[in-house]
Amino acid sequence: MTTSVSIIGAGLGGLTLARILHLHDIPATVYEAEESAGVRTQGGQLDLHEEDGQLALEMAGLTEEYRSIIHRGGGARRVVDEQGRVVVDRPDDGSLARPETLRGDIRRILLASLPAGTVRWGKKLVSATPVGNGRHQVSFADGSSAVSDVLVGADGVWSKVRALLSDERPVYSGMSYVDTYLHDVDTAHPRVAGLVGNGALYALVPGKGLLAHREAGDVVHTYVVLHRPVEWFDAIDFTDAPAAKVRLAAEFDGWAPELLALITDGASAPVLRSIHELPDDHRWDRVPGVTLLGDAAHATVPGGDGANLAMLDGAELGTAIAAHPGDIEQALADHESRMFSRSRQAAAAAHRTVDFIFGADAPAGVISLFSADESTSA
Repeated sequence: MTTSVSIIGAGLGGLTLARILHLHDIPATVYEAEESAGVRTQGGQLDLHEEDGQLALEMAGLTEEYRSIIHRGGGARRVVDEQGRVVVDRPDDGSLARPETLRGDIRRILLASLPAGTVRWGKKLVSATPVGNGRHQVSFADGSSAVSDVLVGADGVWSKVRALLSDERPVYSGMSYVDTYLHDVDTAHPRVAGLVGNGALYALVPGKGLLAHREAGDVVHTYVVLHRPVEWFDAIDFTDAPAAKVRLAAEFDGWAPELLALITDGASAPVLRSIHELPDDHRWDRVPGVTLLGDAAHATVPGGDGANLAMLDGAELGTAIAAHPGDIEQALADHESRMFSRSRQAAAAAHRTVDFIFGADAPAGVISLFSADESTSA
């Protein structure tokens, strides 16, 4: 019987795995580099899909909790041109197929579902070393260490656990996101609030765009998306927030003031998120006692599936371990077989989605998509 499952990373995938194991009375410890659950915001909104993210929460027994944190009305979609003229305006239809929810709120309900002490904060992994019989010693920056019977890398794009299984390292995808925030938008930025509306705003041209989301708490969170080489971003000093905003806004010269305000008017500094990816068909031979899930296993460009897949990975891995208590290798092999097939298809779809949204015909792809949705619902 498995006695020690060590999960590296307290993201959505790792926490979903820990929850499933808890439901089956299988001890697990989650090691997280951050010092506490509230040390930083956890990113923006996610639309969890019925077939993966929501399914994972159902398997975890958390559907009721999930539905209590959905951003009702956040599914509205609006496409505008560079001058802020509305091209497509699609209201939230009230469907729960892919509702919007803050990543931080999803993480909160997962954390609340775990026994006290399951997550060990301030545990930055330094190394993971095989010690025989499928067991591994994990060592942390604070000088502590532990030995696991089963080691799961849920530690994201720059996973340290991955090296036990694969020589692949993520490469720059050619695109980056820069996060900006506007707070108290209804009072402090009413024209921007009116343009964005209740849900998501898309302002796109080939190779770049602004994706803005109305979030709970009177916040507009914007992703400034640019297809530029990594050196282009290296030339920007993001520690000098005013200068960085000016440089980013220059890429959208001539656009409507309300759109430029999404970049320039926030009180906080813009945050660069360079998108790195693994090969679409990333896989490895079975290595005793260790596996990966989520971005550690299959990082790709943003296609709307990343968190959903990580959560389903975690839920299915936990279920497989519970189904094979005396044969952990069979459990890990079952998990990897399902994950490899699913992630390869998802990565290919993600590349098609990015090309659809930001390709040479932008914004025609998004306009056709949302226009089709409107005609279908009419």
